[in-house]
Amino acid sequence: MADGDRDSRKSWDKSRLPSRHVSVGPERAPHRSYYYAMGMTAEEIAQPFVGVATCWNEAAPCNIALNRQAQAVKVGVKEAGGTPREFTTITVTDGIAMGHQGMKSSLVSREVITDSVELTMRGHCYDAMVCLAGCDKSLPGMMMAMLRLNVPSVFMYGGSILPGCFRGRDVTVQDVFEAVGAHSAGRMGDADLEELERVACPSAGSCGGQFTANTMACVSEAIGLALPNSAGAPAPYESRDAYGQASGRAVMELVRRNLRPRDIVTLKALENAATVVAASGGSTNAALHLPAMAHECGIPFDIHDVGRIFERTPYIADLKPGGRYVAKDLYEIGGVPVLMRALLDGGFLHGDCLTVTGRTIAENLEGIVVPADQDVVRPTSEPLSPTGGVVVLRGNLASQGAVVKVAGMKNLRFRGPARCFDSEEAAFAAVERRDYREGEVLVIRYEGPRGGPGMREMLATTSALYGQGMGDKVALITDGRFSGATRGFCIGHVGPEAAVGGPIGLLQDGDTIAIDAVAGTISVELADEELARRRAAWQPRRHDFQSGTLWKYAQLVGDAEKGAVTHPGAAAETHVYADI
Repeated sequence: MADGDRDSRKSWDKSRLPSRHVSVGPERAPHRSYYYAMGMTAEEIAQPFVGVATCWNEAAPCNIALNRQAQAVKVGVKEAGGTPREFTTITVTDGIAMGHQGMKSSLVSREVITDSVELTMRGHCYDAMVCLAGCDKSLPGMMMAMLRLNVPSVFMYGGSILPGCFRGRDVTVQDVFEAVGAHSAGRMGDADLEELERVACPSAGSCGGQFTANTMACVSEAIGLALPNSAGAPAPYESRDAYGQASGRAVMELVRRNLRPRDIVTLKALENAATVVAASGGSTNAALHLPAMAHECGIPFDIHDVGRIFERTPYIADLKPGGRYVAKDLYEIGGVPVLMRALLDGGFLHGDCLTVTGRTIAENLEGIVVPADQDVVRPTSEPLSPTGGVVVLRGNLASQGAVVKVAGMKNLRFRGPARCFDSEEAAFAAVERRDYREGEVLVIRYEGPRGGPGMREMLATTSALYGQGMGDKVALITDGRFSGATRGFCIGHVGPEAAVGGPIGLLQDGDTIAIDAVAGTISVELADEELARRRAAWQPRRHDFQSGTLWKYAQLVGDAEKGAVTHPGAAAETHVYADI
């Protein structure tokens, strides 16, 4: 260790750090005895305590590499004069929870992740955080915790999965979900389906397309909470360890400078994040997670604010599910910084936003060029489409808004008769039987945040439709959600939800629904008087979760329009944890 490093380790003044409550003064001797029990030295106890929070588990490939990467983070923290304390929290992995009752746990897990990280940090008085996440809800969950606690923090994505190869073409888990539909339609045999499922997911890492995990990983860089290009390398690449060490060193510099997440995540930073989502044809779930992150900062930023950014942003990254490429391809041309450089050059990003490097977006992107010999990311002057890959809709069927991914779609208007289902299971069973007609609008309701409860994703149903060759011949609307892997005319987050008497709960089979993703509208062709009559006759439904976690969630959760949050947020704070 260099003399300068020794000096920096001795120079910490804990008088303003949370860890003083568990490590400084004679009255904290019992606390220090616990640290000595774990082999810590007096020098380590005198340093800032850095929580290294991961979602490591053996539930799915998304999270399996996080343990290794956490060790690299800890090395970086130690190198920079801090004391890392590793802990883990839960995840619910959507690919496994999908298509059954387990998906009700998915969005709820975002809140549990945030809450559990908050409680661990508060209970042990850690001074800073590095958060590592893999599967969908764990990324916003971790970033929400960073913003809620507002201690110096750095986020790091665990990395995407490598693409599978099936008969000479790249595949992802989306192809397997769609193959289920092809199988049910007799277009794929048992042996072919088994061959595909064995090769589609060949490594550790999160789903490889621009689904929710990779979308929110791009957000982590765009919003300034992650080191540049740290989201890019696939999970199996050992080069990720270097980003882990760098993240550990970076958080210690943030502690020295007292630079906190809410100094970084401003309204302009949120607009940058929404811009990158739109430009990459990202997941509709970002329209839920960005408002929830803003809520933790006390910044008003709802689905309609997100939609306004989507409207003015060109779609320039040709990524699955609407496009041709996967996350690994984006990484190989330079990663998220290349996408951001193209947007900055086109005048679509706020370059003056601060990041965890201590520099601005524009400063981080100095020297980054958009390679000319590739077509993964186009210049904004030659977009795939002039407006973003995600659109927010509004109308008499969704006064609180709804969201659709239009990336890769050719027809942006749809009008047809409603076919109503009061659960995803009922809709999926009808699709499996092919008990629906071309031109219909399938309605799945009572799947909202309160009514589900839990706001399930509908990838199994939408993929089955595509597998049957009907993905562009019907539309689907729901007060639930769609996976980032969903494609086709699928509208989610319809609010108000059915469980509170929203118009989606008043629909009847045969009602004409009109959707226009160009004009940004969604409506049912009924007179206001008829909707009022039906609303007067409507009775609330009782869901099957009358105790336990899902019951608690249903009591607390708010509208999807505001991010489906469960507490008053930073606007109601009387103190911030970082200042205890």
